[in-house]
Amino acid sequence: MSKFENYANEYSRIRMERDDDGILEVTLHTNGGTMVFGPEAHEQLPLAFLDISQDPDNKIVILTGTGDSFIEEVETATLKGTPGKGSRLPNWTKMDPHTWDRTFTNAKTMLVNLLNIEAPVIAAVNGPVNIHADLAVLSDIVIAAEHASFQDAPHFPNGLVFGDGCHIVWPHLLGANRGKYFLLTGQKLSAKQALDLGVVNEVLPKAEVLPRARALARQLLQQPPLTVRYARILMTQDMRRMMTENLSHGLALTGLAANAYWPNS
Repeated sequence: MSKFENYANEYSRIRMERDDDGILEVTLHTNGGTMVFGPEAHEQLPLAFLDISQDPDNKIVILTGTGDSFIEEVETATLKGTPGKGSRLPNWTKMDPHTWDRTFTNAKTMLVNLLNIEAPVIAAVNGPVNIHADLAVLSDIVIAAEHASFQDAPHFPNGLVFGDGCHIVWPHLLGANRGKYFLLTGQKLSAKQALDLGVVNEVLPKAEVLPRARALARQLLQQPPLTVRYARILMTQDMRRMMTENLSHGLALTGLAANAYWPNS
């Protein structure tokens, strides 16, 4: 039994299919529909990325979503004492230390394990990604549907510090001032705006996004295997360093600020 067979069907929120050339398609979903981000996805994504990173038979990774959105909704519950009228937060955000420690670990390892995949990652963004847009834009190539949009919806607009990697990714991609504006205002970038700002590489009709990602994967595979692998390692080096230096600090501040507003909610 191959490594792939050991983990391919282990995740209820992540569908994996790999062809004979080693092109792995990773599709996010909830019960076969668009992923609604919540505790289960938060637990599974770090482990799935770890499995993918440890399998040398994965030559190219295509990351995509299901339906008309990539990730647009989060499992929510209105919590007592939340600041601001109608504020809504993830229903797993209970600020006891043990729960937060688990959230901290998953949030940290999710991005680190994604960056540790030693195969080029192509994002086929099939629609809006307003929750964990970093998962898409950290890819080496980003292809977006015309109706896609990019936003950090769940953090600052809901009274949370944007410390789970967003504070690293967006100022890096947009430039310092544009990145800070994006995070502080809850700005939503259209696919066209993201293309103009260099966040997205191509914008296509939705039906063409995944075929284009597959074509690019096959184009990359024309190069020698070690060339492809080492190119990915080189391209992610700076971001991996930034995550090592700043991710834990941001997550700690997120937890501290949240605890001030939602103690043992």
